[in-house]
Amino acid sequence: MSPVAISADKRFHRAHVKPARKRSRLRTISIPIIKSGLIAAFVCLLVYRGAAVLAEAPLLNIDRIVVAGNHRLATDDVLAQLTGLHGENIVWSDLAAWRDRLVASPWIRDASFRRSLPSTVEVMVAEREPIGIGRMNGQLYLVDERGTVIDGYGPQYADLDLPIIDGLSPGVATSDVNSDRGELAARVIQALRSKPNVARRVSQIDVTDQHNAAVILNGEQAVIYVGDDRFLPRLESYLDLAAALRDRVADIDYVDLRFDDRIYVRPTAKGARAAAAVRSRDVKRVARANTTKRP
Repeated sequence: MSPVAISADKRFHRAHVKPARKRSRLRTISIPIIKSGLIAAFVCLLVYRGAAVLAEAPLLNIDRIVVAGNHRLATDDVLAQLTGLHGENIVWSDLAAWRDRLVASPWIRDASFRRSLPSTVEVMVAEREPIGIGRMNGQLYLVDERGTVIDGYGPQYADLDLPIIDGLSPGVATSDVNSDRGELAARVIQALRSKPNVARRVSQIDVTDQHNAAVILNGEQAVIYVGDDRFLPRLESYLDLAAALRDRVADIDYVDLRFDDRIYVRPTAKGARAAAAVRSRDVKRVARANTTKRP
């Protein structure tokens, strides 16, 4: 085995390595920023190109509108309000604006839109419910519980068995008043629905006084004041006593039922004259009877 030569120099021999230069602080910060900017620019380019592709894709053009929830308003009438929605891009179409346009229709209370990819829009509508036939300025209109005019009343609504509502006024200036009066009429009608035999007898409701509804029944001329609550029990009490009241007063002008412990009845002028004549005859009959009995 050959001997290994060892240097006589006892010092540790370090490797002769050239030290690296220090990176500047600016370079250290700027490189990640530049890289991030390039990545962001690339992503934006992809998004832009993707948006352009989506906007121009024929597959995403709306070609079908499905309408549900309508009963009185025909589907074609709903679609007529959405003319122009066909052909729009389903991704970029402003459905909120189309909803606002649709609810401007008098029959539509509310509506919701839903996208169904690739090219269908589903529309769910909620219609206004007519509660009566408003008589305003000599014309008849279907009105809802806020006194809002839904449509002119005509032969197409002959199947609706609704009372006539007086006291409503057309025009924006009276919209708040109409709301209060319409709400009073709606409460009367809603209260009577639990007793259909009573509800069917109501011919007219006058809500001119927002705190005192007046009712006229079918086949009668008398006005019945029922106040602003307890409509059903008050009308039922009148129906129980109607025959007895007519026996006492043949021609009744109005009956006031607002005071639950008593009923006020006012005869018409004709009825008052008839009652006065009856009383006069009764007085004369009693006077003659008294004269005959004298010795």
